[in-house]
Amino acid sequence: MTVLHFVAGNAIFRIDDNAGKCSIKETETPYPFLCLATDPFNRKRMYAGTFDNGLWFSDDTGLTWEKAGSSISSDRVPSVAVSQTETVNGHGVVWAGTEPSMLFRSEDGGQSWTDFPRLGELPSHDTWSFPPRPHTHHARYIQPDIHAENRIFVGIELGGVMKSEDKGLHWEDRKKNSQFDCHTMTMHSDAPGRIYEAAGGGFAESTDGGKTWRTINDGLEPYTYLVNVAVDTGDPDTIVVAAAKGARSAYRPSSAHTVIMRREGNNSWERVQEGLPSPDGASIFSLVAAPDEPSVFYAVNNLGCYKSRDSGKTWSELPLDWPEHMKDKRVHALNIYK
Repeated sequence: MTVLHFVAGNAIFRIDDNAGKCSIKETETPYPFLCLATDPFNRKRMYAGTFDNGLWFSDDTGLTWEKAGSSISSDRVPSVAVSQTETVNGHGVVWAGTEPSMLFRSEDGGQSWTDFPRLGELPSHDTWSFPPRPHTHHARYIQPDIHAENRIFVGIELGGVMKSEDKGLHWEDRKKNSQFDCHTMTMHSDAPGRIYEAAGGGFAESTDGGKTWRTINDGLEPYTYLVNVAVDTGDPDTIVVAAAKGARSAYRPSSAHTVIMRREGNNSWERVQEGLPSPDGASIFSLVAAPDEPSVFYAVNNLGCYKSRDSGKTWSELPLDWPEHMKDKRVHALNIYK
């Protein structure tokens, strides 16, 4: 059985996909959550960040929540990630990103935290800003390297992708040809050193552990505002992204117009549509690739949950009793496990 979790509004949702028999369950959360991460070493342990109420954790797969340790200096926590490679005393190492942009690490399940101030000392720091609140910026996404335990990437909105090779003690500034309006990143188990970035200016990737980057936007126009990215478990060269023409058409269902774009090998990006809802009124999708299931992707937005079994070429809607109130919501942080 495949289990999906995502957050929207003041709730966390669980979808079970059991060989085509599907169900959805909604559970109220203490506050609206912006991000969600599951501990790969303990599937019942989850972490979630809020806009003004700090970081929370659950030990029962999201049914109940408790406030995490108070040593994170900001209550705005837009990003959280759990390492797939590093554990301490049975806990996956947790990373949390804040607004303003700072990074914190916990080795005890979120009870105590260490900060990494040198992130804020990078030369480009004075240029970081978030257009809706231009006086600030935030750590939008955290990607611990799944192949190199000491390496971690942090995407600043709007500032770029920053990299550390020593678990956050020292940092390298953004690189030429990466995208500076970073939204999400991902990696692939069969492609050491390769990292994929979805950003406000399009798609970028590195194949050498973040030393050099290239932007690849051929075929994306006019959908160059990317929010999510997923890579086929069976093929690191097959990529899907959730795309819009700009921020105004990405998030609010009342004015949304979003699509899924696909790239295979060295080909140009192509829009895919079969089995997906009309772009109008569809807020941006959250995307994941199914672990241990080559060619399978899931996409969730305000209108439903969609599955592809052919590497993102075509999609079908899961048979769910989709909540009516979800049509006005934005989906965040799709998580998956088997």
